[in-house]
Amino acid sequence: MPQMLKIATAQSRTLDTTADTLRALERTTKEAKRKDVDVILFPEAYLGGYPRSCTFGSAVGGRSDAGRDQFLNYFHAAVDLGDTPQGAGDEWLARTLPLPREGKIRGDGTREELERIARETGVFIVTGLVEKSGGTLYCGVVYVDPRLGVLGKRRKVMPTGSERVVWGQGKADTLKAVVAHIKGVRVVMASAICWENYMPLLRYSLYSQNVNLWLAPTADARPTWEALMRTVGMEGRCFVVSANQCVKRKHLPTWISGTTESKDENDPASAQTNGVGHVEPHAPGLRTRRRSTITLTEHNNEICWPIAEDKATESGDPNGTSAIEDEPAPKQPPVPSIPKAKTHPQATTLSAQTSSDGEEFLCRGGSCIISPMGETLAGPCWEKEDELLIVDVDFEDCERGRLDLDVAGSYSRMDSFHLTVDGLDLNPPP
Repeated sequence: MPQMLKIATAQSRTLDTTADTLRALERTTKEAKRKDVDVILFPEAYLGGYPRSCTFGSAVGGRSDAGRDQFLNYFHAAVDLGDTPQGAGDEWLARTLPLPREGKIRGDGTREELERIARETGVFIVTGLVEKSGGTLYCGVVYVDPRLGVLGKRRKVMPTGSERVVWGQGKADTLKAVVAHIKGVRVVMASAICWENYMPLLRYSLYSQNVNLWLAPTADARPTWEALMRTVGMEGRCFVVSANQCVKRKHLPTWISGTTESKDENDPASAQTNGVGHVEPHAPGLRTRRRSTITLTEHNNEICWPIAEDKATESGDPNGTSAIEDEPAPKQPPVPSIPKAKTHPQATTLSAQTSSDGEEFLCRGGSCIISPMGETLAGPCWEKEDELLIVDVDFEDCERGRLDLDVAGSYSRMDSFHLTVDGLDLNPPP
C-alpha cells in the first residue's frame, strides 16, 4: 500500500529581526498547510541568520572592537532554547531541567512558539537556527511534531571555514535520527547541515539508522550542490530535502552592511562596505567594486571576468554603471580567451558590483527535493525569494531502492568495515 506524504522545502530568507523571521515562518507554514503539506524544511540558520560576508573583524592573531560589536549583534539575534552548553539531550527534550527562579519556561520562548505553530497548522516543522547557550553560538536544527512538540534537536558538529569563528562545535550524539508517525506513515528523519553532507562518515552514521527522509538545510548555492544531494538520495535510498536562502546585498542587516537610512555624506553613520563586511568610512574617491561575470570552464572551474567600463562611466556619467570620482583607474590588461569555455545554464551572469540599490545576489538559493533513485523531483530553485517547492512522495520507494543497494546493510560488508560514533547508537531506531 502506498505510503504517501507531501513534503516541502521553503526557500525563505531571514528578515531584519528574529521576531519578524518567526512570524514569517508561521505565515509560510500556514501557506503550506493550505496546500496540504505534511513536512516542511526551512534553511540553515533561518532563525538567527546566516552572517554572510561578515568577517567579525577577525584575522589570525587579532580581533577588532568593531568585530566584537558585530558579534554582540549576532548574539542578540540568536535564539535561546533553554538547553545547556554541553547539551542536555533527553533532559532538555523532556523539560526536566531546572527552571529559572522567576519564570515557567527555560529560554526565550522560541521552542514554545515553534510548537504552537506546528500544533495549530498540523505541519511537521524542521528549521535551521542559531542557538545561544552560555556564551557560545551553535548552528542547529530542531524537529517539531504537531502532536508531541519538539522531538529532537542537533547542533552542527563541524562549522565550515570562517563559521568556526562564531559557531561552536556540536556533539556527534545529536546525530540521532527522529521517528515521526505522520498520517500512518513511519518517517525516520535526520539532518546533515550544509557541508556536513560532504563528510562520508557522518553520512554513513545516518544511513546506518535507516533514514528515509534526509534533511539538508544549507547555505551553499553552488551548482554542484544539487549533484551532492542527488548522490545522497541515490546512496542512502532516501528522499532528500534541501533548503537554502535567496539573499541580495540589500537584505543584509545593517550591522553587517554598515548601511543606514541616512544618505548624508558628512554623517559618520553613513558608511560603505568593501563587500566583505568591513565597514569603511565614506571618503571622496572611494571606489566601488568593478562589475564582473562568472563563467565555467569545461572542467567546471569558476572564472570571474571583470567587465570593462567605458569612458563615460569612468568620468562619472550618471548614465554609467558606476560613477567614480577619483582619478581614472589604470588600464586593465585584455581579458584572455579561454578555449571551449562555457556558461553553466544555472550559473547566470552575476553583478559583482556593490551597487546602491543592493540588488546583487549574495546567495542564489538552489533549494531542491531528490528521490531515492537520485532524481531531482523539484528545483533547484534559483534567484527566487520566498519560494515553496512541494512534492507528493511515496516512502515505499525507499524500500524499493534497497533491492540492489543498502549501504549500511547488505551492501556494507559489515564483517570487514565498521563505524563507531561516540555516544551515538547507529542501529535503526525502534
